[in-house]
Amino acid sequence: MSQQKSDYAPETDIDASLDDLPADETIEETVDTLESNGFDVVVVDSAEHALEAIQSHVPHGATVMNGHSTTLEEIGFVEYLSEGDHEWESLPDEIWSIEDDAERQAARRASQTADYFLGGINAIAETGELVAADRSGSRIGAYPFAASNVVIVSGVNKIVPTLDDALDRLESVAYPLENERAKETYGVDSAMAKQLIFRQELEEGRTTVVLIRAQLGY
Repeated sequence: MSQQKSDYAPETDIDASLDDLPADETIEETVDTLESNGFDVVVVDSAEHALEAIQSHVPHGATVMNGHSTTLEEIGFVEYLSEGDHEWESLPDEIWSIEDDAERQAARRASQTADYFLGGINAIAETGELVAADRSGSRIGAYPFAASNVVIVSGVNKIVPTLDDALDRLESVAYPLENERAKETYGVDSAMAKQLIFRQELEEGRTTVVLIRAQLGY
């Protein structure tokens, strides 16, 4: 079932001032700081163009895994990975076909080392840091080291001025929305149990940020 931000936003109390679309100049300055911190950045104008950017970026034959991301749902990537016409090895389909719980969990851990791991982010500081949190760590666990390549997809609405603002956005925008999703999907509250501040990518070409000029995800 596809899950959209609009499914939860109307009934969720968030700090809307940390979810606005930034000015073009702000986007350009953020791209500059991200690139100076070692991230490759691709800026696109729409969800459709974001999916096209991913399709051209990930090579045929790659093993591909994704962490949960509303943005990936919204751009159609999750459906495309499972049902689309591509030559990737879809690890999520393999994992969720495993019936034994212990074997499935082992496969989930192994998938952190995929050739390409895709996911979202909860905030981007204009100063060049990426901030995210998970309940389990199944998404952000791959970002720092495990995956060979990482593709982070984000709407520009997640850009905020400082690292402190990014951490604030995590608590006052991303968490309330994710908590509503978790309660509906899993029947439990979410938690910011494991947090990541991704300050720099030191391996050239490893981590690509696809920025979409749209209000997507949380």
